[in-house]
Amino acid sequence: MTSTSTHLRSIALHWSDLHETAGQPTQLGAFGLGLRGYLARLDQADAEQLEYERHQAAHLRSLERDPMQLGDRPTPVRLHILDTMRAVEAVLVQCADDIAHRVQRAPIAGPTARRTATHPYLTQREADIAAADRARRQQLAHADLADPRRWRYTGRRTASHAALWLLARIERAPGPCRRLTDDEEKRIGTVAAGAAARVERALDIAAQQRTLSTPCPDCGGAVDVHGGEGRTPVAHCTGCGRIWTEGGVAAA
Repeated sequence: MTSTSTHLRSIALHWSDLHETAGQPTQLGAFGLGLRGYLARLDQADAEQLEYERHQAAHLRSLERDPMQLGDRPTPVRLHILDTMRAVEAVLVQCADDIAHRVQRAPIAGPTARRTATHPYLTQREADIAAADRARRQQLAHADLADPRRWRYTGRRTASHAALWLLARIERAPGPCRRLTDDEEKRIGTVAAGAAARVERALDIAAQQRTLSTPCPDCGGAVDVHGGEGRTPVAHCTGCGRIWTEGGVAAA
């Protein structure tokens, strides 16, 4: 069983891969919704390519009409990758917000000024000691507020940062937080497993197997589809052993 720590590390490790993949042309070797889904993706990819070429032609015509317009040609974007990134980032940041609200202590309060008009120092030495103590406490309060281990509700709120912060909580790393309860660990585990699965599916880096609802037309046995990890999906009948690929029957 894959641990929560492994899921969170996988998300942080592959987040830059998602950024790179989002701007690349669609690859056709992904594991789809069964073999039929894979074949459907081929047609969809052809349609997307035609649509992209149509927009490119319109873009070039607009440049011809106005020679003052300069710029690069638009880069094709893989929308399903962007959708995955938005969903994963939203759920991880929300989870970090919720966990931080429960386990992260408030920053240390800074020192308050002494009312010397009503409580004057008796000696200069006493005043110097008090001033040094205030400076020390102010420094501690500032350092605690700026602690990089502290989760923040503004600023850097990315999926990779949230994954690493949650990983530190799971591994009980030092920081301005108490130890997680069993329920809090379970919540992080559920979120991490779901997010990692979406990332792996989007990048096609996990081996997958799925049983089709339609039985084998020859023997009525169950048909399993194997794919993922960049491989072309292959369907296999568990009854008669027949094998299908996108090109048709491969073997019987």
